[in-house]
Amino acid sequence: MILDAVRAANISDIGDIARLVNSAYRPKFGAHGWTHEADLIVGARTDANQVAGLLSKPDSIVLLGLIRSEIAACVHIERIGGDSCIGMLAVNPPRQDLGIGKELLAHTEHYARTKFLSDRCVMMVVSLRIELISFYQRRGYQRTGSAMPYPQMANSGTPLEAGLKIEMLEKSTGSR
Repeated sequence: MILDAVRAANISDIGDIARLVNSAYRPKFGAHGWTHEADLIVGARTDANQVAGLLSKPDSIVLLGLIRSEIAACVHIERIGGDSCIGMLAVNPPRQDLGIGKELLAHTEHYARTKFLSDRCVMMVVSLRIELISFYQRRGYQRTGSAMPYPQMANSGTPLEAGLKIEMLEKSTGSR
């Protein structure tokens, strides 16, 4: 176990979450690493208002993975019907490739199964992020064949390529 603790985010964490997500998804020009999408999408991935909105919604939580009381990772999970929708999984870039993302994802799936009583976890991933889709497939997620245009109106960045899509992945929680 790499993380010292996992806890629910609160209002005082909003700025830290937004900074973490943006540094992991959209780092400054020239950043290296396989986890970001800065070569596909420009602009902030999220902001403090969006994070506050996630924390205020019913059946929505942001989980924080902590190392020595510092936020090392985060993930959003929201129950919609019988599903738990996972998004915004982010690991602090200097701590990537240590297994933190795998550990927090497993904790998230357990939360979905035990707290939200979800039958499956679903997530949307940028379709050109083949290495990221492979990461999730190694953890049991399957491609559903469902895709949609990148949601430009969601205030989560602008694609650099016309026709960019996001696709749905799913995994049974084994709760039934």
